[in-house]
Amino acid sequence: MSHLRRIGVITGAALLLTATACSAGKTTVGSLSFRAQDGPVEVTYLNTAVQGCHTIGLPRGAAHVDNNTLVDVILYRTPKCQRTDAADGVYIPTSSSNVTAPGSLPWRSFSVVH
Repeated sequence: MSHLRRIGVITGAALLLTATACSAGKTTVGSLSFRAQDGPVEVTYLNTAVQGCHTIGLPRGAAHVDNNTLVDVILYRTPKCQRTDAADGVYIPTSSSNVTAPGSLPWRSFSVVH
């Protein structure tokens, strides 16, 4: 194998590793707080991993959210970030809040937009 070809292979491998590790270990940087409809209990997530689906730790789900992170999130009315015809995801931009509409299903999980 020629010297230039080896350099090309090594460079390609390095770029591939960089691309696959792009979001590994990254977090939301900030807090994401959830509250139930009529309850005083609040659950706050700090510096949550940006990868995967995260279950909201309230037994009956959340009706209020405060996104004080540097990233946007999507809230789901299903436990595992599944979109359905009746329960599509709700986009919550960074540094904003939202509440569920009266009579609608609570939020059960969230994922991070990255």
